[in-house]
Amino acid sequence: MISHHTALIYVMVLVSAADSDMTDAEFSTIGEIVTHLPVFRDFEVNNLPSVAASCGELLQGDNGLDTALDLIKGALPARLCETAYALACDVVASDGQASQEELRMLEMLRHRINVDRLVAAAIERGARARYTAAMES
Repeated sequence: MISHHTALIYVMVLVSAADSDMTDAEFSTIGEIVTHLPVFRDFEVNNLPSVAASCGELLQGDNGLDTALDLIKGALPARLCETAYALACDVVASDGQASQEELRMLEMLRHRINVDRLVAAAIERGARARYTAAMES
């Protein structure tokens, strides 16, 4: 069993790695989230690289994605499922583009951790609003 902190980090790594292109913006967003959000208040931020690496190693194994999703589901209390989905959406939105692979991963995650479709749509819209670049004049 993994901790809820590890599960939340796995969620962010999963969506970032979904298109096989973990961008600097995505890495930066993950770091900022872990450093600043209250849900990570009691997480030792120096452990972030090793937790992210363990997710990467897990994904390389047989049935790695299903195993990771099962671990995430098992570790997250119901009250953190929407939080997990919101963090995933923020990571996807952070580089200004959502690939089809990332969108598919969000859908898989939403189903696995039982986030309602309408709730997910609201979370997605919020992420899009937060990460929309200002128009150049």
